[in-house]
This record gives sequence, structure tokens and C-alpha cells, in this order.
Amino acid sequence: MKLKTFSALLTIPALSFSLAACSSSGDNGGSEDSGSTESSSENSESVTVTDGYDNEVTLEETPENVVALEWVYAEDLLALGMQPAGIADLDGYNDYLADIEPAPSEDVQDVGTRQEPSLEHIAELEPDLIITAGYRHEGIKEELEEIAPTLMYNPYPAEGEGNQYEEMEATFESIAKAVGEEDKAAQVLNDLDETYDELSTEIEDAGRSDEEVLLSLSYLANENVTFRLFADNSLAAQTMEQIGVDNAYESRQFEEYGYTETSVDALENYQDQTFIDIPTPEGDRGTIEETLNNNEVWNSLSFVQNDNVHRLPSSTWPYGGPLSSEVFAEEVADTLTSEE
Repeated sequence: MKLKTFSALLTIPALSFSLAACSSSGDNGGSEDSGSTESSSENSESVTVTDGYDNEVTLEETPENVVALEWVYAEDLLALGMQPAGIADLDGYNDYLADIEPAPSEDVQDVGTRQEPSLEHIAELEPDLIITAGYRHEGIKEELEEIAPTLMYNPYPAEGEGNQYEEMEATFESIAKAVGEEDKAAQVLNDLDETYDELSTEIEDAGRSDEEVLLSLSYLANENVTFRLFADNSLAAQTMEQIGVDNAYESRQFEEYGYTETSVDALENYQDQTFIDIPTPEGDRGTIEETLNNNEVWNSLSFVQNDNVHRLPSSTWPYGGPLSSEVFAEEVADTLTSEE
């Protein structure tokens, strides 16, 4: 299957906006409040959920037919035991999250791209809930709400409003509340913490606790390799911290999206660290390695000369939910504890 250009898949527009409330509204309080909910009458199945922008959305019945317009929210539903009715860019999900189980079933429908979902296809599925990211779809919020109640979240908290890992957990719990799976969510997060503890012990036993890792996601752009170096507020760096692995990269400024894009030259400042890279599955990952092998600066780096470069599977997804975080943590731990 031919993949879309990676830069197009992951481009995140810098948007500023305010959202109108569904039932009532409040100021954008950031992601820390995204998990807050309140139930209505004890004799009613309705529930009011507060999304990532302090918008209260009342669901009269427990949703059973949910459309996810962002991959992380599709993953959240799957983690809760619910198959989405539709996923935006379903082929992309299956490529970039290929190692995540459970996977979308054959009955799940594609509803267009994440950037421009098809309102017509969404409406045809007759969903009782739509879940999406505000930075992508604030502009079509009213149209989505005409189809079904819509929850919007913000996976990229502003400075001082928590990190991406905290937001991931809060949003997961909020979605669980919306679909009536709070107990399942608690179990998933508890199991995740137990996995972290086990991996942390394995890393400590291998003598590599508090290891400083320079973590990157690499892709080709104009025949050059671009590196996304993950900052401390990123989901990936925070996941490493859960298993006792320190993030080596120090950004000079707050990175809203959790990473800095740079060239191979910037890696010269981190030569003493362990370098872990996630090459994108776009095209042939061997092309990235071949391009770097022909790069003089790359070959001069100490971690290259000392064979301290490690590449995770291209299907490792550092922007997801609890399932992706677990797989990522396992991959990092396996890299640090395996004998080569």
C-alpha cells in the first residue's frame, strides 16, 4: 500500500480559536479539565461530559455508534472495547498503528482524511457521537454537531497547562465516561502502570536506569532526513519517564506540539547520549538509513561511531493513547535491555 507523504500526514497547523459551547460554555481551561464529567438524574441514562475546551456535551443515551476523526480517539475507543463506526484516514491508521491491538474491524468505515473528513460519509453512518481534535475541525464544528453530539479535545496543552501524557490520560477517561466504560478505562490505565513497573525493573536490572536517550522520529523531506527531537512535554518523553528513562533533548523554548524539527547538524550536541530513532514507514525505511550513511556529519557523530544508534519499528506511534504508549514503552525497554 502506498502511504501518503509523511509531512502531510503529520502537519499540525498552528491555530488559535475559541469554541462555542454545545450545552453551555466556559473559557479554554486546557486539557487538565478534559476528564471532568457530571451525571444528570440518577434515573436517566444521560450524561454530561466536559471536553478539552470546557464545552459541556449532554448525551441522552450511551453512544453505540461513534465516529473518530483523529487516530488517537479511535485507539481510545478500541482500548475500551468499542469498534468505531468510522475512522478518518483508516488506511493510515492501519499503517502507522499496525502493532496496536485490537485493530479496527473490517466493518469500520473510512470517512475521509483527518484534515478534511467527509461530512456526507459521516452522516451516512448515523453516529450518536463524534470525537475529534479541535485544532483540526473547529471550523466545521457546527456542521458536525448537526450530525451528532461532538466532543473536541486538545492533545497539545499550552505551556503551564500540563503535559501531553496527562492530557492523554484525562481525555481517555473523558471518552470512557461518554461511552459508559469508566471501569474499563480504569483497568486499562492500571494495567499500563503495571507494565511500566515491570519494564522499569527490567531496565534497572540491566544497569540502564536513568539512561539519557535522545529520541527522534525521522522522515525524508526533499531528499534530506529531518529529525523530530521530542521535548520533555511530549507524550513520548513522558512515557519514557514512566519506565525510568531520561529524555536527553532540551528545547530552548516551549514546544507546543512536543518536538523540534531539525537536521542532522543539531545532533552534534548530543553525541554522548543513546540515540533512539523511529523511521517513518513512508516508502522504504532503508532509504533513510542509506541517506544518513552517506552523510559526513552523521558518520562523525560519537553515537554512530560507537554503534549506539537504535531504530524502533516504523509502526511505533508516539502520538497515541494508552495502547500506543504501552507498545512504545516496550520497544524502548527492549532496545535498552537486549544484548546485541
